Amino acid sequence: MINIIFETLPYFLLILIRLTSFFLIAPVFSMRGVPNQFKIGLGFFISLVAVISTPIDEPILLDSTYILLIVKEFGIGISLGFTAALLLYAVQIAGAFIDFQMGFAMANVMDPQTGSQVPIIGHFKYMMALLFCLTVNGHHMMLDGVMMSIELFPVELTSFSIKPEQLAQFMTKVFIEMFLIALQIAIPIVGSLLLIDIALGILAKTVPQLNVFVVGLPIKIFVGFILLFLTLPIYFYLLQVLFGKIMSSMSQLIGLLGGI
Repeated sequence: MINIIFETLPYFLLILIRLTSFFLIAPVFSMRGVPNQFKIGLGFFISLVAVISTPIDEPILLDSTYILLIVKEFGIGISLGFTAALLLYAVQIAGAFIDFQMGFAMANVMDPQTGSQVPIIGHFKYMMALLFCLTVNGHHMMLDGVMMSIELFPVELTSFSIKPEQLAQFMTKVFIEMFLIALQIAIPIVGSLLLIDIALGILAKTVPQLNVFVVGLPIKIFVGFILLFLTLPIYFYLLQVLFGKIMSSMSQLIGLLGGI
């Protein structure tokens, strides 16, 4: 019994490091409202389940190579969490586009998760995205992705097959997908408000006595809020596409690291 515990303990610690490093930056799990004790406890029990369900072929020795394994697991967990968080930040980018067009770019709110100033509409859409993620069990999907990474890229592997050009191509693809989704979320509202700007410009030329700067801002805010309400079905549909992109990007990253 003692021998089994000593054989499985190195595996358990490596899986725990991958999971806890993923929780540091992944959406939902990295929020400050989630207690650190809960993150550590969740990682502990999931690691325990992973060790029990994963067969151990060769024992891992606690030598100098084990330090490299710890650094590797920490890097993999951070990379997976960063990939998921980066795509979800497309919602805040879309909100920044909308804020700029509605005239809210001058006003920001404090994000309790990061402690930084974020756009108002962007933060609103980001909170809605997190609630939608919890509603459709998106956090379960991300946990499934991490567990699948343990199967595809075992903790005892010390070598990576990724090349710098492949990593650069992957990150470029993720950034492009992030901005494309942000543009798809923002373009209905931004395009409509742009038409209002054009109409106000024509009105300023035809009626010079009218102060469009006084009239234009309340009109754009009023129309912007109406469009935010009307485009909610499109927004939730794009969130489904976004979560699909998150899962596929996490699996592609594991494949690039040498798991597939």
